[in-house]
Amino acid sequence: MTTTTPARPATAARAARPAATDRNRLMKFGHWWWALPGILLVLGIHYVATSIGGFFAFTNWSGIGSFEFIGFDNFVKIFQDPSKIGALLNTLFLAFGSVILTNVAGLLLAVALNRGLRTRLALRTLFFMPVVLSPLAVSYIWKFIFDYNGPINLVLKSVGLGDLVTSWTADPTWAIWTVLVVITWQNTGFAMVIYLAGLASVPVEIEEAAALDGAGMWKRFWNVVFPSIRPAVAIATTLGLVNGLRVFDQIMALTGGGPAGATENLATQVYKQSFALGNFGYGAALALVLTVIILFFAVLQQRVTAPRAEV
Repeated sequence: MTTTTPARPATAARAARPAATDRNRLMKFGHWWWALPGILLVLGIHYVATSIGGFFAFTNWSGIGSFEFIGFDNFVKIFQDPSKIGALLNTLFLAFGSVILTNVAGLLLAVALNRGLRTRLALRTLFFMPVVLSPLAVSYIWKFIFDYNGPINLVLKSVGLGDLVTSWTADPTWAIWTVLVVITWQNTGFAMVIYLAGLASVPVEIEEAAALDGAGMWKRFWNVVFPSIRPAVAIATTLGLVNGLRVFDQIMALTGGGPAGATENLATQVYKQSFALGNFGYGAALALVLTVIILFFAVLQQRVTAPRAEV
């Protein structure tokens, strides 16, 4: 007579499955639980605060006391004020000027320091060092360099070009260019690092094959290397454009927005209207205009530099 024993292992396995499923769900919930403080912090600081600031852009609040809802009056006032239009043009000039100069210089440095140079690691560190320095400290050093009795004018006098000597940061014609020089000098190393990361992903074999086919240096770069680093170009130009649109420290340290508003941009106008003059609603409107401009150009730039689908 034979007896059958119950399949205990199978039963135990089936009983363990719900427990394992519950444990996996608990782990997934735990992941969200640990991320929740960070999510709330981002929502509170970025989105909620930005929304509140956007609301005050439609009021006449002075930063203290009550306020009235005035609709689009602040924005009408902005675009009817020649000084604010000038600040907008300066903002665009510094943004696009710095993007072009920093990306061209950064790409040239990255190509030069990519391979084959023994001192490339030391040179990379040297060129990247300005990025980690304080913008205010860098700007004050450059302010001394651009001073009337500074090194630039001393060099011009020593080589017989005394007619070109001027107070660079106090000249309405040259002041905005001094700001652009400082921004470019400090941010070129950042673009260089991004392009170095992109160049590191380009296989050497592809370049060697193009060289064997008779392609010159420029053709190899334009037809082989550059298409391979399009993501790096998109990242470098997007970050450079956003940083250029909201330049603040360099202007305040070099010129303070002068002379006669020649270097004012939207960021400095937001600060002065909100905290110096107490026109918080008007300053919030300027900040909202700047935010929309940054968002517009960032999206447009991403569309332009996005990889094309091959047909």
